[in-house]
Amino acid sequence: MPRYRGIDMGDRIVPRPLETAGNEADLRLATELAAQGFVRPVPGAIDWLPAAASDPDWQGFAESWNRLGLDRYMADGGRYRRRRHAALAITPDAIARKPHQPHYQSRDYNRLNGDVQRWFEPIEDGIVDSPMMRHLLRGATDCFERAGGGEGDAARPWHVELHQFRIEANAHEPGRPTPEGMHRDGVDWVLVMLIDRVNADQGVTEIRIAGRPQIDRFTLAVPGDAVLLDDHRVLHGVTPIRPIDPDRAAYRDVLVATWKAEDAG
Repeated sequence: MPRYRGIDMGDRIVPRPLETAGNEADLRLATELAAQGFVRPVPGAIDWLPAAASDPDWQGFAESWNRLGLDRYMADGGRYRRRRHAALAITPDAIARKPHQPHYQSRDYNRLNGDVQRWFEPIEDGIVDSPMMRHLLRGATDCFERAGGGEGDAARPWHVELHQFRIEANAHEPGRPTPEGMHRDGVDWVLVMLIDRVNADQGVTEIRIAGRPQIDRFTLAVPGDAVLLDDHRVLHGVTPIRPIDPDRAAYRDVLVATWKAEDAG
């Protein structure tokens, strides 16, 4: 089963598949994340990442993106984004949902929509509590703790926020996944996983790492494609999407999850 390892291309590390198994694959994923600040696992190659093409639970999970509410907090006046939100506490022993709460970022991290408490509809209990989500969250938490050094991080409780996003586009208005531009989220770690792309062109993920002049660009194209980010080192953004066929609806669905250590201030 393919895994990732880093190939040194001068000052640029390019991931490529690596044949390995089980815990060794998870360790290598965390090692690459620690080394370069981001990593793109192969869908289905890491046990805790869903394999959209073969997982029988994927369809019901993905269909919940059809039930998102309109994001009414867009300071640019756009009506191209739908979302739901949930907050969790993750410890070594439990994943517990917190009481529903607003999503808040300061303008230091979100120049467009910062300094506002944004209340979104809650993610459905069946999605948050699903075995697929719980397996994903536990695996990603273990990966981030390893990448961050292991024992110190593992002793901390994590504040985790889940965001279901749908970005819509039509012939008259592009959809902007990151209207705030290249940014950090103001957390410790970020997971972005593609759920679906329908009639959507572009939507290219761009990564800028502190101390490196170039920008890495790639497209999350297949359901289950994911990228893991060290938010302290990485700026990220996504280019606008446009419909391939202007007479049909176009959208891009993603799950974004963020981890922040509870005692990190």
